[in-house]
Amino acid sequence: MGGTGEAGQVLAAKFVAIFPHLDERQRRLLTGAEARALGHGGIRLVARAAGVREATVSLGVDELDSGAGPLGRARRPGGGRKRAADLDPGLVPALLALVRPEERGDPMPPLRWTTKPARNLAGELTRQGHKVGADTVGDLLRAEGFSLQGNARTIEGRRHPDRDAQFRYINEQVTAFQGAGDPVISVDTKKKELVGEFASAGREWRPKGQPEATHTRDFPGDSAGKAVPCGVHDITGNTGWVSAGTGHDTAAFAVESIRRWWNAAGRGDYPAARRLLITADAGGSNGYRTRAWKAGLAALAVETGLEITCCHFPPGTSKWNKCAWPGGHPGVMKCPSRLAGRGRRLDTGALRVRNKSGAGPAGPGIVAASTNPRFG
Repeated sequence: MGGTGEAGQVLAAKFVAIFPHLDERQRRLLTGAEARALGHGGIRLVARAAGVREATVSLGVDELDSGAGPLGRARRPGGGRKRAADLDPGLVPALLALVRPEERGDPMPPLRWTTKPARNLAGELTRQGHKVGADTVGDLLRAEGFSLQGNARTIEGRRHPDRDAQFRYINEQVTAFQGAGDPVISVDTKKKELVGEFASAGREWRPKGQPEATHTRDFPGDSAGKAVPCGVHDITGNTGWVSAGTGHDTAAFAVESIRRWWNAAGRGDYPAARRLLITADAGGSNGYRTRAWKAGLAALAVETGLEITCCHFPPGTSKWNKCAWPGGHPGVMKCPSRLAGRGRRLDTGALRVRNKSGAGPAGPGIVAASTNPRFG
């Protein structure tokens, strides 16, 4: 009896040490091998030492006696819980009927496109008698070729027959100016941003549990004004200049932004320049119909001695403006709140002259930001 108790203690210590490193089938085979080596009474002794049922040890002995080769998996094929789609053949068709209402020819689907998250779909399926969770709904949708997608802005309307010629002309002008060593810039004014203690998209590192406090609502009455960012993108140098105005988006503001870029950066980067090429959208403060924009550029040409040429992109093609590209450096101009920083409120202290360096794909990002006085 004493020998049996000592053997049980030795087995228990062995199992405690090795079981955490084995899967279900490996543990079962190990206990079966130990029981078979002990002979009569081994199954009961091993079961007590391992803390498992005697039936489990006996199953391990039977598997070893059968001479079956390694399975390469913990359970035989077909083991485990069945898939929800296998148990409920009507689940997938019901799900597809919700996300593809046109298949049923129903103009009034139970769930509108704005209310189709996995949790809502799971709730509707459960209401229809298909008990399923949100995670399973997501798995089923992915298996059917669905994925989470946003809108794609690809519908451009009617295509003008001269559209290609227009872009070729702009490209020829840009190439000619760059070949002569003259600056080429892209100009655009982005969305206005409230100045004050307002929330901004993104996150930044701060002490845990101490987020920067902001207003719960973005009411204009709580703001100290609006910041109007005007971006100037040096296409050749691949750098950007952002002027933040506190007034209105006017032609005078756009021209003043170019003037400040030239005085602070352009003059030094292009000391031998005789000409300046500007590419801009067809509308807005720098639109082709705005007389104040043309008059301001004429005054700037007289002041700087530069021959200024402005090429406007055709209507409906503003996304091709270099100053609106999200992938390059001007993408910083795409979000005015970044004048203050990601996840940081834009207050009056952020509207100051400062230098920034970026980590864009082709070099430094915004090299300077300045505050313009009020124009217009």
